Amino acid sequence: MDTIASLFSFITWPVSWVIVQFHKLYGAIFGPDTGWAWGLSIVSLVVLIRICLIPLFVKQIKATRNMQALQPKMKAIQERYKSDKQRQSEEMMKLYKETGTNPLSSCLPILAQSPFFFALYHVLSNIASGKEIGVLNQELVDSARQAHIFGAPIASKFMDSPEAVAALGASLTDVRIVTAIMIVLMSASQFFTQRQLMMKNVDLSVKTPYMQQQKMLMYIFPVIFAVMGINFPVGVLVYWLTTNVWTMGQQMYVINQNPTPGSKAQDSYLQRLLKSVTHHGEIRSRRHKAVVKAIVAKGSDRNENERRFIGGLAKAGFAAQADGTVVKSDAAVAEAEGTAAPKRQQPKRQTKAQRQSGGQQAKGDETVEETAEETEGEAAQDSEPKTSLEKKPETPAKGGAQGGGRSRATSGNSRQRKGQQRPKHPSSKK
Repeated sequence: MDTIASLFSFITWPVSWVIVQFHKLYGAIFGPDTGWAWGLSIVSLVVLIRICLIPLFVKQIKATRNMQALQPKMKAIQERYKSDKQRQSEEMMKLYKETGTNPLSSCLPILAQSPFFFALYHVLSNIASGKEIGVLNQELVDSARQAHIFGAPIASKFMDSPEAVAALGASLTDVRIVTAIMIVLMSASQFFTQRQLMMKNVDLSVKTPYMQQQKMLMYIFPVIFAVMGINFPVGVLVYWLTTNVWTMGQQMYVINQNPTPGSKAQDSYLQRLLKSVTHHGEIRSRRHKAVVKAIVAKGSDRNENERRFIGGLAKAGFAAQADGTVVKSDAAVAEAEGTAAPKRQQPKRQTKAQRQSGGQQAKGDETVEETAEETEGEAAQDSEPKTSLEKKPETPAKGGAQGGGRSRATSGNSRQRKGQQRPKHPSSKK
């Protein structure tokens, strides 16, 4: 570790200068030789570095999302040219160029922060040895050696010998307890940060190898930091714990305000936006208008979260416009409740006799028509005897009386079926 840190010795002077400037500020408040003065100086160094790295963090977020979106295409290229590695690499580079994606952009914040990390490690190692470094003269080095954070010197390590710890004016037990707690917190914060990214800000509808890699890193990184942490000075543990907490908070803000499309975070974000629109009746923020404008422009390509948001606006009586605003719309309400309209047009509940009558009619239109014709024949023949009694004998010769009898029987059976629906008597078959 000392060899690697010496490679970044060129940056130890600016790092030590920043620490000294913050130490002057906090030393005037807490005292120049206290752990608060030196510890807060290291924390302030982290905050300053991370503020300068915000543009790189934004690039990291964009690169990560682009990589997630390109995973299906990358997988298709790998399967298509799996026997030709050179052509596969060419197609990958072409895809990156067309989409403007840089795979290394997701690692930029870590790569940019590494020189400061190793420079701080180099400064604290020299403090532990009592050597001047950068702008830290002997007086400041002696002051830093006397600084303790919860009983542990800022230059002590978990693996230091009892003699080395005693030379810094502390006990080995205090040093190991403090460093162990800080290592656990450092690993836990790293795990929670990665888990927050995987559980909330990833489109779970698309299963890609990239997601599996991120899931593995979620468990591997905390283990790596725990193993390496036993060789870090307390000051470096303060530095790394602070940068993990900063990353976690910064990522939480990005996830809540600019979530990945299709993720759980986007669903929560759109539901909060929906509540704001229904409460105020308008979209006030420009950023929110840009979000709604992008959703409207997608059209049929919207994901499930976005379709749920548009449907919620319609039920609340609003319609999203192409410019990102919303307007009151009764047509949107009618469209959203269109599926419920047929329920209000259902007929009243029928009685048992009505249902039986309806079932008999549905049994067959042909039977009903035949019955109607026979009933008409019966009515016609019943009217003939009333007008002329002399024509009554002629009816059997034409077969009318016999047919009339059958009609009356059929009519009776029809009336019986329409009524109580009793089974036919065997004698009716004759």
